[in-house]
Amino acid sequence: MEWTGEGLLIGVRRHGETSVIAEAMVLGKGRYLGLVRGGRSRKQAATLQPGNSVQLVWRARIEDHLGTFAVELLQARAAGLIVDRTRLYASQLLTEHLRLLPERDPHDRLLMETVRLLDSPADGMALARFELLLLEELGFGLDLSSCAVTGSSEDLTHVSPRSGRAVSREAAEPYKDRLLRLPAFLLGQGPATPQEVADAFALTGYFLDMHVWHARQIDPAPMRETLIEILTR
Repeated sequence: MEWTGEGLLIGVRRHGETSVIAEAMVLGKGRYLGLVRGGRSRKQAATLQPGNSVQLVWRARIEDHLGTFAVELLQARAAGLIVDRTRLYASQLLTEHLRLLPERDPHDRLLMETVRLLDSPADGMALARFELLLLEELGFGLDLSSCAVTGSSEDLTHVSPRSGRAVSREAAEPYKDRLLRLPAFLLGQGPATPQEVADAFALTGYFLDMHVWHARQIDPAPMRETLIEILTR
């Protein structure tokens, strides 16, 4: 078995004395792992950094095997990310989120959006939208199209923590303390204040915890809270 594709490195871990196991999101193929022989050498160290775009050749005797990667650098980002703490935390959060996806299941929208965000200044609005997209791609998308109570698509201000559906301002009024705030920018309505960005992360974090972190008994990405604090000052 063999294929060639362009991908984004999202993780690397040591394997044996000289090799590593690289993890990449690959266009049309999803999250793949492969052994890189000699991957701990100086020659390959700069290439095998999360955040770099690479050309990959994957080979295995049987499709279900781990397989091996031959790696060629296409775009180096890691060095630029390291010197900017906010961008570094954002890149780490994005790659940790991609590692939540099932193996070998294509998610090209998430991959392309990750690459776009890695090549841009860290932006709280964009990262919150990414988490909203991640929930959708994982099968837990929120329904923000209309009010769960009235059916109206106007003046949506909250989200039900039980159903994941939007609620209008009028319908939400008696229950505001039990609902999650829905920032207007998540509906494509204008810029956001720092508080609205914080509210967006609280919204996506609630449903990521419900459906992913708590359900799988894993911890959220450790840099997430620090990054949110930086982006909402």
